[in-house]
Amino acid sequence: MTEARLAIDLPEGVWIGELSRAHPEATVRVLAAMPDEGVGFGLVRITGPDVESVIEGMGAAGDVTSLSVLHRGDRGAVVRFETNQPLLVLSAREAGVPIELPIDIRDGVATVEVTAPRERLSELGEQLRAFGLSFDVEYVREGVDPERLLSARQREVLSLAVERGYYETPRRCSLTDLADELGIAKSTASETLHRAEGAVIERFVAGLAADPVD
Repeated sequence: MTEARLAIDLPEGVWIGELSRAHPEATVRVLAAMPDEGVGFGLVRITGPDVESVIEGMGAAGDVTSLSVLHRGDRGAVVRFETNQPLLVLSAREAGVPIELPIDIRDGVATVEVTAPRERLSELGEQLRAFGLSFDVEYVREGVDPERLLSARQREVLSLAVERGYYETPRRCSLTDLADELGIAKSTASETLHRAEGAVIERFVAGLAADPVD
C-alpha cells in the first residue's frame, strides 16, 4: 500500500474554498463526510479568530442546503451541514480510495491523506482533475506492514522490552531480566533487540525523509 498527502487547491466557485479564503486565519476541520446521490453530509469543527463569521458564510453559501450548529465553545464550533457540491468525497468514491479523516481546510487549501494501492492513487488524481481540482503531492511513500518489517521473534522481544520498561529512564528491567523471561541467552536477546531496533529506526528515518519537518 502507498501513503500520500495531497494539498488540494479548492477553485473559485467552490463554496468551501471561497469561504476559507475569505477567512484565511480560520481552520475548517472535516471530522466526518459522506456522499449520497449527488449531495454530501459533513461534520466540521471551525476554529479561528472569527468563528461566527465563518458559520454565517456557510449558511449564506448557495451550495449549502442545510446547516446546524451542534456545539459552540471557546475553542470553536462544531457544525453539521449538507451540500450539493461534495467534490472531495465524490472524487475519492469514484476512484475507490478512502480519504483519511480529519481533513484540514485553510486559506483555500485542503490537506488530505490517503492510503491505497499506487494505481488507485493515480485514479484519484484523475478524478480530482476531472472535478477541476488542482493539487500538489506533499509526499508519497510505501507503507510497511509491521509483520513484514520485523520477524515474529523480533516483535515478541521488542514488545516485551517495551512492556517491561526496558526503554524507560531509569530502566525497570535489564537485558538479563528479558533474556530470563524469554528463556534465551542474554547474547541472543541483545542481538534480536539490536536488529529490531535497527529496522524500526530505519523505517522512522525514511518516514522523516519523505515527510520533512520545517
